[in-house]
Amino acid sequence: MRKINNLLSFAVLGIAAVACGSPAEMAKQSENVNVGYGDAVLEVVAGEINTDVTVTYPEDYFHPKAILEVTPVIVYEGGEVAMEPYIFQGEKVKDNYEVVPSNGATITKPVSFKYVPGMEKCYLELRGVVRHKGKYTTLPTKKVADGANTTYMLVCQDGKVDLKADGYQEILKQTAEGQILYQINSSDVRNSELRSQSIKDFQAALDEIKANERKNLVSTDIIAYASPDGTEKLNEKLSDNRSASAEKAFGKMTKKNKVEGPVNVSNIAEDWEGFQELIAASDIKDKELIIRVLSMYSDPAVREQEIKNMSNVYKTLAKDILPALRRARFIANVEYTNYSNDELLELVEENIDVLDEASLLRAATLVKDDAQKVDLYKKAADKYDSNTAQYNLAATYIRMGENAKAKSALNKCEKDADWNNAMGVLALRDADYAQANRYFAAANNETAKENMAVIDVLNGNYKEAAAKLAGKKSFNAALVALLNGNTKPAAEFQCCCKKGEAKAAYLRAIAAARQGNTEAVKTNLETANACEKLAERAAKDIEFAMYR
Repeated sequence: MRKINNLLSFAVLGIAAVACGSPAEMAKQSENVNVGYGDAVLEVVAGEINTDVTVTYPEDYFHPKAILEVTPVIVYEGGEVAMEPYIFQGEKVKDNYEVVPSNGATITKPVSFKYVPGMEKCYLELRGVVRHKGKYTTLPTKKVADGANTTYMLVCQDGKVDLKADGYQEILKQTAEGQILYQINSSDVRNSELRSQSIKDFQAALDEIKANERKNLVSTDIIAYASPDGTEKLNEKLSDNRSASAEKAFGKMTKKNKVEGPVNVSNIAEDWEGFQELIAASDIKDKELIIRVLSMYSDPAVREQEIKNMSNVYKTLAKDILPALRRARFIANVEYTNYSNDELLELVEENIDVLDEASLLRAATLVKDDAQKVDLYKKAADKYDSNTAQYNLAATYIRMGENAKAKSALNKCEKDADWNNAMGVLALRDADYAQANRYFAAANNETAKENMAVIDVLNGNYKEAAAKLAGKKSFNAALVALLNGNTKPAAEFQCCCKKGEAKAAYLRAIAAARQGNTEAVKTNLETANACEKLAERAAKDIEFAMYR
C-alpha cells in the first residue's frame, strides 16, 4: 500500500483545552487533541474498510463532568455512512462509559464500514458532541483521511477454463502387415505362402503407400517366430532360420518394387504372447484354465508341460492354435501426414463430413467465429458421442459469457477435474464463493488453483493467493504481487489479449505511482483511459491522488 506522508500528521478533534472550565471551552481548544489513523491510506479489503483511529487527550483537557460522543463518518459521492458513536466520560461522571482521566490519555478505537460503490472517493471524519448538565455542544468536525483504496477489485473474476486436448496428430503412425506360415519344424518358405491373400494384401498396401503423397514408409520389420511347443534350444534355432528365410522371401517379393527405409530383421524363439492372444480370442472350452496356467508360471518348459498335461486340450491346441504361430510377419511402419490447418479450414467449408472426431475438435480451435466453434463442437458431440467436444462446447460458452448455456452443456459431460473446475467458474461468476471453492478443491489441478486465488483476493487473503499463483505471469498474479507490496511483476507480466491491454496498463500505472515514477504513470494512464470505465475509475482512484 502506498504510504501517505501527511497521514502521520494528526487531524484534530475539537475536544480539548488546558484546564477547561466548560464544554464550550473544550471546543475552543480543539487544536490540543490529536487524532491519527496510522501510516497508510484507507483500504477496502474483502468489501470492508477497517482501520484504527487513535485519539490523544492532553493533560487537564477533559471536563470531569462531561460526556463526549464521537461518531466516525464516511462521506462519499452519493451519501454518507455513520458508525455507532464511541462515548467517553470525565472522571466525575457516574456512568459506565470509558473514562478519560484529567491527566490525559491515548485511546485507540477500531473503525469499520461496509464498502458501497462511490466510497473510493470519500473521506473519513469524526463528529463530536459534548453533553454537560443537559446541554449539548457540537464540536468542530474534523477530517481524518481522504479516499479508500479499491485496487483489489481489479482482480479478474471471469475464471479460467482449459479446453480438453483434441488428440489431433499432425503425423499419424500407421502399419500395414502380411505374414507367411511355416510347417512344423521347418524354415522353408513355400511358394504357396508367397501367393497367399495376406501377402497379396501386403504388397497392395506397399503400392498404395508409395502412390500416396501423404504416406511415408519409415521402416519395415521382419519378425520370425517359433510356436511354444518343443525345446527352447530347438525353437531358438528354428526362429533364427525362419528370420533368414523370411528376409530372402521379402527381397524376392519387393525385387521389382523396392521399398524405402531400413529393414529390421529379428526373431522370437517361443511366441507365448501370440499364443495367449489366440487363446483369448478362441472358443476353446478350457481357455480360462490355459490363461491361468500362463499367468502362474513364467518358465517356458513348465508352461509347456502343464499345458501338455491337459491332454484333451493339447490336441485342440496342436490343431487350431500352434500352426498359426509358426510364422514370419512383415510389418511396414508408415507415417501419415495429417491435414494441415489450412486444409482443415477448407474441409470445414467444403467437405466437413470427411473429418473425424479429432479433426473436428482441432478445426474448432482454428476458426475465429464463436458461432462456428459452437457448431463444430456440437457436430463432434452428436456424431461421435464425444465427451471432449461436449466439454469444449461448455468451455466455449463460458468464454463467451453464455453461462446458462455452459451449464446446460456441462450437464451432459463426464464429471472429471475439468468439469469441476468449469462448474466452479460458473459459481464464481454467480458470487457463490463457498460453492466455487468446493468445486475447485474437487478439481484439484493447476487451473482450479488459479481460480481459487481469485476467491482469496476477494476475501482479503493476499498471501494465500500469491502462493497459488506462484510462477504465473497473468494479470491476477501481477495484481496479487502488488497487493503484497511487490510492484515489479506488474511491469513484467504478459497481457493475454489485446482486449486486456487497457487494464494491464492501468495496473502498471498503479505500480508506477507506488514507485513515484510520474512519467510511467502518465504513459500508462493514457493507454488505460482508452477504456471509458477505467478512465472514470482513474479520476477517483486514491492511487493517483498525487498525480491529479
